[in-house]
This record gives sequence, C-alpha cells and structure tokens, in this order.
Amino acid sequence: ITFPRIQGADICGQIVAVGANVDPARIGERVITDNWLRDPNDPLNMDKTYYFGSECDGGFAQYAKIPAANAWAVNSDYTDAELATFSCSYSTAEGMLTRADVKANDTVLVPGASGGVGGALVQLSKCRGARVIAMASDSKHDAVRELGADMILPRMPENLNAVLADEKITVVADVVGGTHWGTLIDQLERGGRYVCSGAIAGPIVDFDLRTFYLRDLTFLGSTVIDPKVMGNLVKLIESGAIKPALAATYPLSSLVAAQTAFIAKEHSGNIVVQP
Repeated sequence: ITFPRIQGADICGQIVAVGANVDPARIGERVITDNWLRDPNDPLNMDKTYYFGSECDGGFAQYAKIPAANAWAVNSDYTDAELATFSCSYSTAEGMLTRADVKANDTVLVPGASGGVGGALVQLSKCRGARVIAMASDSKHDAVRELGADMILPRMPENLNAVLADEKITVVADVVGGTHWGTLIDQLERGGRYVCSGAIAGPIVDFDLRTFYLRDLTFLGSTVIDPKVMGNLVKLIESGAIKPALAATYPLSSLVAAQTAFIAKEHSGNIVVQP
C-alpha cells in the first residue's frame, strides 16, 4: 500500500466514462461495485487479488475508476446512499454463507448482528430459509428485529449455553471473535460449521483442538468472495428481497466526522459518505 491513499470501498454511482475496450453503451449505467479486483488472466486465483480502496484508490471522492467487470448495473428504487450500503457488508456476508453452504434446514447464530456485516448475515440467512438467532446490544434489538431475526439475544449473555440449550445451532457466522469465542463454538451441533470473516472484538482466542476434531466441526475462513456472489446479491437487491441498513449519511467534506461516528459504534447498519 502506498500513500497518499483514497479509502472507501462501497460505492454507488453512474458510469460517466469508459476505457478503450469497454462498450460505450455502458455510459449512464447506475452501478454498484464488486470490491475484489482480480487478475483478468487468472480471475479464480485468490492470491492475485487486491481490494478497492486499499491497494488502489477508492470511493471517498467525487469520481472513482474500477475495472468494467467489477461494475454491476443495478435496477432498483433504492437511493444511491441506500445502494452504497450493499457492496462490502453484504458481499462479505453472502460470501460467508456461500462458503458455509447455508440452507433452509440450518440454524445460524450471528454475533454482532447490529453491524453492517452482521445485519447482512441476518437478512441473507433468512433469504436462504434458515432460522436465525442474532446477538446484539440491548439498545439495538429493535433495529435487528426489523431485519427478520427469529430470536434476539444480548451481545453475550453469561448463560448462553442455557439460553440455547433447546436450539440446534448448525452454523456460527462470526465477524466478532474475542474473549467469548469459545462460548460460540460450544453452541455448535456435532458436524456444525463455523465461518469467520473478521475479529472486531479481538483476533487472539484460546481453543482446545480436541473440541474441533471430536465433534467433527468444520472451520471456514472467508475473505475473497467467489465471483458469482455479487451476481446473486444484485438479483436479491433488484427483487427487493433484502433491504439496506442505512444508519446515517455525511457529506464528503465531513469525512472525519463520519469516521469518528463509525469508530464510536453507536449506530446500527452502515454510514454512507456522499460527495
């Protein structure tokens, strides 16, 4: 990564110019972006990927450029700000659920359900027909309830084992980690799947490996999404099956205030910056 660097991964906008090898008919399309930029000669090689707004300049700007294959046309009544909430959080969540092969017969436990990815996990799990148990701070339960969770628990109740004693948790979809990580693993049924794409509460955990193999668990990491994930996501957006979780908008001139609000973690959903 070189500096200065323009950050910002999630964008929604209109194509105003195209490169020499791109159909000019695309000018005017309303698009959102797949933020994983791939080698066009080796698109399935995850070691040859980089991220929009990280290894190249991103969307905290009036204009941005991205490979044509990463700009997905979307036909929706959602506002630009609402559409801008989908790309990163929802593609991350859909990538996790795809990797864990979540289906209608699953019960999914989602820690951190009031966050951008957590809320997306709730909605997208419901789209697959799964039962969803969400965990979030008490003050954010109403917002999580609107996302369709079947059960909502405090962020980490001390008696989680007792509360979930009658549940058969087949999947834990986690971006939290932290000191309570082992308690989450304890909730999984034999043969259950744990999928992770973050560790916002802490990346270092204690774990007895015997739990892993004696209970036939599957652990899955999820970072680079399969190229088909974004196409699936656009279909869900256009059908209205999922809704944006827009917490607040800020003008680009107030980017520092937007990032300060993001760090404070007092919001539910996504914060969007508008030029």
